[in-house]
Amino acid sequence: MRSSKRQRGFTLVEVMVALAVVAVALPALLFVYMQQVDNTGYLRDKWLASQVIENKWAEVHLLTQTRGFTLDGKQTGEVTFANRQWSWLLTKEKTPVDFFFRYELKIFAAEDDELPLLTHVFFLREEGSQ
Repeated sequence: MRSSKRQRGFTLVEVMVALAVVAVALPALLFVYMQQVDNTGYLRDKWLASQVIENKWAEVHLLTQTRGFTLDGKQTGEVTFANRQWSWLLTKEKTPVDFFFRYELKIFAAEDDELPLLTHVFFLREEGSQ
């Protein structure tokens, strides 16, 4: 016998449709979340590289202005910052303006990286040349 009261609840079809929607949406949400996590790591690396490049730029600027440091061609090296090893490449080129030189400083996350995380170009006058 059926009761005259209305029964409340979801039908089996409604529950199955809801589960199907969740099953499709959940992997997509996880994918977006993982992309955000990867992007956060990349931004952290870029920010750390910017700190390394600022430190190296200050060092080059001080050496050229106080000690008459001159660089010919390319110079490479490594530095430890934030418990990580960073590689750098510094190149110097002449400019059309006398006594001014174009410096390009590239920061790499590892020694074997081909693409730099960050590149900074700056121009300096050699000390002693007025």
